[in-house]
Amino acid sequence: MLVVLGFAMIAMFMYLIMSKRLTPVAALILVPVVFGLVAGAGLGLSDMIMEALLKLAPNAGLLFFAIIFFGLMIDVGLFGPLIRFILRFAGNDPMKIVVGTALLTSVVSLDGDGSTTFIIVTSAFLPIYLRLGMSPVVLTVVAATANGVLNTVPWGGSTVRAAAALNVSPIDIFVPMIPAIAAGLVVVIVLAYFLGRGERKRLGPVDLDVDRAEEKVAVSVGTGGDGGGATSRAGGAGEGGAGGISGHLDRPNARPKLFWVNLVLTLAMMTMLVADVVEPVVTLMVSAAIGLVVNFRRAAQQTDQIKAHAASIVSVVGLVFAASVLTGVLSGTGMVEAMARWLVGIIPNSFGPHLPLIAGVLSLPLTFFMSNDAYFFGVLPVLTETATHFGVTADEMARAAITGQPLHTSSPLVAAFLLLVGLANVELGDHQRKAIWRASLTGLMMLLVGGLVGAYSF
Repeated sequence: MLVVLGFAMIAMFMYLIMSKRLTPVAALILVPVVFGLVAGAGLGLSDMIMEALLKLAPNAGLLFFAIIFFGLMIDVGLFGPLIRFILRFAGNDPMKIVVGTALLTSVVSLDGDGSTTFIIVTSAFLPIYLRLGMSPVVLTVVAATANGVLNTVPWGGSTVRAAAALNVSPIDIFVPMIPAIAAGLVVVIVLAYFLGRGERKRLGPVDLDVDRAEEKVAVSVGTGGDGGGATSRAGGAGEGGAGGISGHLDRPNARPKLFWVNLVLTLAMMTMLVADVVEPVVTLMVSAAIGLVVNFRRAAQQTDQIKAHAASIVSVVGLVFAASVLTGVLSGTGMVEAMARWLVGIIPNSFGPHLPLIAGVLSLPLTFFMSNDAYFFGVLPVLTETATHFGVTADEMARAAITGQPLHTSSPLVAAFLLLVGLANVELGDHQRKAIWRASLTGLMMLLVGGLVGAYSF
């Protein structure tokens, strides 16, 4: 009975969010409550949910302050010099322009917001592509794939969901995967190089005055169903329905005199996270507080800075807290254990130790054809509970599961991706013909490297 209820609950949850009848937050709360009551949990649901909620609270705190910190560093212009360097590096060479697209996307993706990233990248490079006669499809392919690789940072969408669904730390997922993520970025840059060479060969010699291009860069943008979060977080890129790279580089809250202070603070924070000498949430809390006080001396300015990123904070942290209802009911009612026992009975013993590999391979098509919420909250917990019977940990399963993100970011179910192709005026079919095999190759390379460095067993 519990097996049937468990799979029915997951199917209902996936149907409601994929058909967009409910938001993920509402579905994560209401569906488990209904099925928990049907399973006979009664008022015991409260204890189940609270137990899961308390376990997920540190992750919610980590994500809250990570968004504030990295949003703050972009707002004060920490990455401005690097972006200028990338634009200068690109010059008038189509190959360098495409590689520069990959590099810029990778830098801005550290923000963890795909919509903001795509607004900035298209604002910076689309006019250059169009002026040279380069294909905007190349821009969308490179930007979407690079952003997918970086969607695996601890505050990125996939890692947030994997951590919430399996009750593990985002830092514990991310740190062992750093070599795999680096490998994914290398693959993206190599693919960008060959795409750029193809454009260079097709176009022949070109000429471009980069200073003039920077002055003229402007791309009309709208919220595009993005809930307004992209516009608020993109700063100048979204104001008044138009923006450009100058809107990102010449930010109203830029603090050029504090560049080295902010750089040292960011590097120290990243070092502390990797070294894991204190709790990650404490590191992010202290770093965000220092960043706010150093860059904004007045309390009102600090408040405005936090409000500027409120939309992203609410959506991410709300998702984590809502996930505690699903994980609490699955665990507290015994559904997930019953489903896992059933799967163990039908999976050959020889397949058991390879479940991380299976989860990683499945993440490519499943996160393309369904949302991250459906995969990470619906499919992954059952695979993980099954894997524990074969000695595979939840951390290992989470790490393998995030390797499908390079392809996920080209899914028509992803709002940020639809914003990207809309800004670039690219047809979905044209994009996906170039993107699917390249993004899949990137994800498989990440999966392979993750296994080779011991992030999970094959």
